Amino acid sequence: MATEVLLTGLGFGEGPRWHHGRLWFSDFYRHGVYAVDESGNEELVVEVPTQPSGLGWLPDGSLLVVSMLDRKVLRRDAEGTVTEYADLSGLADFHCNDMLVDDAGRAYVGNFGYDLHADMLAREIPVILADESAGLTRIARVDPDRSVHVAAENVRFPNGMVLLDDGRTLVVAETLRLQLTAYDVAADGSLSNPRVWASTAAQGVAPDGICTDGEVVWVASALAPAVVGYRQGGEVAGTVETRQIAYACALGGADGRTMFVMTAPSSHPAEVADARSATVEVARL
Repeated sequence: MATEVLLTGLGFGEGPRWHHGRLWFSDFYRHGVYAVDESGNEELVVEVPTQPSGLGWLPDGSLLVVSMLDRKVLRRDAEGTVTEYADLSGLADFHCNDMLVDDAGRAYVGNFGYDLHADMLAREIPVILADESAGLTRIARVDPDRSVHVAAENVRFPNGMVLLDDGRTLVVAETLRLQLTAYDVAADGSLSNPRVWASTAAQGVAPDGICTDGEVVWVASALAPAVVGYRQGGEVAGTVETRQIAYACALGGADGRTMFVMTAPSSHPAEVADARSATVEVARL
């Protein structure tokens, strides 16, 4: 499958979510959360000067936004008022990134673990991947009462997350381990029993943003212009070829089978922050 371009001129798009008939996403370097319809009409929803990333919604309809640089989660209510929702600076080792918000309003938030972009200037990617200490950190959980907890330890650059099995299994993309890792989810939201759900190493995929149709987990490669679908155990279910490197993906559209992909020529801030070269690409599955 190949893609078409829906929207151009982004700084760097992340955290795409299909919600109420539009694709919502964060743009790191335009410093805002945007929504775009299937015709390409874009709207700025909220400005986030400290760089937005993961998105999700509380049961009351409020939007949660990860604020990367100050390692916080922000809440935008129905009236558009933005307030601090949770401070993750005590748990996050570097910039916060992607987030999953479940139906109960629990938010799971990952972080870089360390300064990956500085490391990429100093070392080659294969050397970084072989260093098990690189990006080693934890996933934070913010409960509906806004209390902050450690959800999982010893994860390497936790990135996109999805829920499977009616919410009983959480799968997280460990970007620097080249794998999708599964956890059992307890009634209180705690995670246990970490295990490999699928390795992405054979395809050279450094899993970044992910999405799912309930059976296949689609993985943005972060190293190549592709989104690769995996079944549990690592079987490849399909590939969507993109025009630029794929960093995040979401399923949605009127038919529920449209793949939206956030793409860019690079993830390095020095190369993309001012270039406005990132795009939203789409494919029909």
